[in-house]
Amino acid sequence: MTRTQTAVRRSSAATRAPHRVPITVGATIGTADRRLFGSFVEHLGRGVYGGVFDPGHPEADAQGFRSDVIALVRELGVTIVRYPGGNFVSGYDWRDGIGPVSERPRRLDLAWKSIETNEFGTDEFIAWCRASGTDPMLALNLGLGDVRSALQLLEYANHPGGTTLSDERIANGAPRPHDVRVWCLGNELDGPWQLGHKSAEHYADVAASAANAMRMFDPSLQLVVVGSSNADMPTFGTWEETVLERTIELVDFLSCHIYFFEDDDLAAFLRSADKLDDFLDGIQDVIRRVAARHPGARDVRISLDEWNVWNFRAYDDIKAARDFEQAPRLLEQEYTVADAVVVGSLLQSILAHCDTVSIAALAQLVNVIGPIRSEPDGTAWRQTTFFPFAAAARSAGHTVFATHTPDDAVVATVTRDASGSVAQVHVTNRSTDAPAVVEIDLAGLAPREVVRAEILWDPDPYAANTTDARNRVAPRTPATVLDGDRLRLTMPPISWAGIELSCSADG
Repeated sequence: MTRTQTAVRRSSAATRAPHRVPITVGATIGTADRRLFGSFVEHLGRGVYGGVFDPGHPEADAQGFRSDVIALVRELGVTIVRYPGGNFVSGYDWRDGIGPVSERPRRLDLAWKSIETNEFGTDEFIAWCRASGTDPMLALNLGLGDVRSALQLLEYANHPGGTTLSDERIANGAPRPHDVRVWCLGNELDGPWQLGHKSAEHYADVAASAANAMRMFDPSLQLVVVGSSNADMPTFGTWEETVLERTIELVDFLSCHIYFFEDDDLAAFLRSADKLDDFLDGIQDVIRRVAARHPGARDVRISLDEWNVWNFRAYDDIKAARDFEQAPRLLEQEYTVADAVVVGSLLQSILAHCDTVSIAALAQLVNVIGPIRSEPDGTAWRQTTFFPFAAAARSAGHTVFATHTPDDAVVATVTRDASGSVAQVHVTNRSTDAPAVVEIDLAGLAPREVVRAEILWDPDPYAANTTDARNRVAPRTPATVLDGDRLRLTMPPISWAGIELSCSADG
């Protein structure tokens, strides 16, 4: 435990007196694309094997999918899932993961120094998406792979039949096309750690060739071009500009990835959303600059297809030279209340950028830095980060409004569905010691009653749901008062709340 954590634990009861924080609702920002509540499944650690797929488990269905995990994915509200990577995809041959399972090859995965059995591949993933009610988002290998292989996967997945590849899919048990609409043109190819790492110029040429060919097959596909792996890359900004100059007339989205962690400074960690705001604004500035030089080009938007809280500096196992293992335990972070509060605030930032961000994928979904954990001989359970995601996902498809507050420690987000009959309010108190009586003026939304209210808070901000205490942390019911158009609730320090209200649609 760090000195900061010890100090917070000792002082959690000795907080300051609550103060009033008035919040007003302003103009419309945009509509929250339902794909803002996506996630990510990679062949990494126990994300696939022992996560979404575990044929030997008592909860496994006939396809080997864990039904308890699927139930939690549905409860979480995930809408789209990116697969199969991540770093894994840059060395992956999709052909290894199709056909009779007994005939599939076992391969070395160099990205995560693991053995890949290929028991779970493209067809299984699509079947899992259908079982879980999510849309697929397939990443192509443009690292060690090539454009021809990418086109062959596209034909295998999406062509109805009558060709060798599409008929092979049918013979493999998938008579109807997978109809994958969103495709990622590689992964993090700006990173020297990536198999097939490329310069921006080289990658831009490959991505443009792939995009052009894929549009010859189906011009309605939605294509995501690779942006920077993180904001600390020496080529951040220039990579995006170079790649977009070559591809802006061919692609729909520019990807970006960002992770946050507490570096012995809880107060700074709780303000991670400020960094995400700046990060997304900076990427959008690049898109606008390039678009200005290409009149009539596509309206390229942001795909934040990897984001989360992840203390990657604590994981020496991903860097160490180790023996190749099959589905080793990697990156199984136990998330705390403080982590969950930050995740909630990051979701608010994503909603506040709904005018420029259309896809976001929490990385990852199960076991590997995910909101869901599972054990081979036990149940699946919710991590602390599960709760704010599930609450925020209820804003999918909603109109998002700007909010104004005089206290930057308190951040509020207000959304309303298309019918005007349901509103969602999400609030973060980022202070480490100051409770806040939050008063939100919802005039114009015509609120009628509070339908649901939950707050994530604990006297110990480092409390977590662990293997031995799987239900240690759960949302509480806050005291809320709806007085006319004004919603009032008290927010303890380091807390996140989600409130659903019914509204008069004709108000």
